[in-house]
Parts: sequence; structure tokens; C-alpha cells
Amino acid sequence: MSELSDEDRAVVEAQLGRRPRAMRAVAHRCTCGLVDVVETNPRLEDGTPFPTLYYLTCPKAASAIGRLESEGLMKTMTARLAEDDELRTQYEAAAKDYVGRRDALDRLGHGENQGGMPNRVKCLHVLVAHALAVGRGVNPFGDEALDLLPDWGAGGPCVSP
Repeated sequence: MSELSDEDRAVVEAQLGRRPRAMRAVAHRCTCGLVDVVETNPRLEDGTPFPTLYYLTCPKAASAIGRLESEGLMKTMTARLAEDDELRTQYEAAAKDYVGRRDALDRLGHGENQGGMPNRVKCLHVLVAHALAVGRGVNPFGDEALDLLPDWGAGGPCVSP
């Protein structure tokens, strides 16, 4: 994690097309050098719970992940959870890692997980953001999705800083 600079804040605003909420740090940078994942506070400024700890901001990455979702990858991954005990155990550990990191910042008072963890695969964007933020080997489905994605930064930045 690294501190958000004014330039990082401007980049994320341009990526999202709106003022970002609850940002606290840069969680990952794209190969082009810009922010592609931010860490957020578990609560918005008004105290509303915001359980998405790692937020994927790059529109190129989001679009590529959206293509994987539209191809039915989440359904296939969820089906594998019912068949593979080791994978299910790894995914449960990923869910605990995610919630543990979020709760270390602020306990929301419930075990709400993101991306469907640990029972299903609901949002690859969250799983990929988690894998990018904490590194490979923590979220098995985030890692698998990353392996299927192109290098979204190879063609240059998604926005002008």
C-alpha cells in the first residue's frame, strides 16, 4: 500500500468518472504506472458501511473482467466449489483474509463478504482487486481470473494523468 497523492486522486476520479468515496491508499498500480486498485475505508464519510475494501478503478481492467463474467466464468467457478474440497478451503481462507484486513481498519459488525466469498463467485472485479492488492496465492479465483486477463496497461494508460 502507498499513500494517495493528489495526482492519484485525480486519476481515480477520471477513471471512475465521478469523485471517489472512502479512498485511503493505493493498493496496486497498473503496468502503465497508474492506480488500478485502491484500498477504501470500511465506512463512507457519513458512517455508512462500505464493505468493499479493495476497489478496482481501471476501466480497461474492469472491461476485461466484465468479458470474463459475461462468458460464464463465475458460474463455472462456483460449481467447482461444490466439487473441490481443497479449492473450497482456499476460497474460505481468502474470505477470512479479506474480512480480516477490512476489520483491522474498522469492524462493521457483520461478516459480510464481497465477491460472493466464501460460498459462491459473485463478482470477479472484487476477487481480482483482492489478488492484486495482497498478491498471488491468497485468492485462488482472483489469481485464476488474472491468468485469463490481458495486460490492460500494455497499450498505455486508461486516462491522462
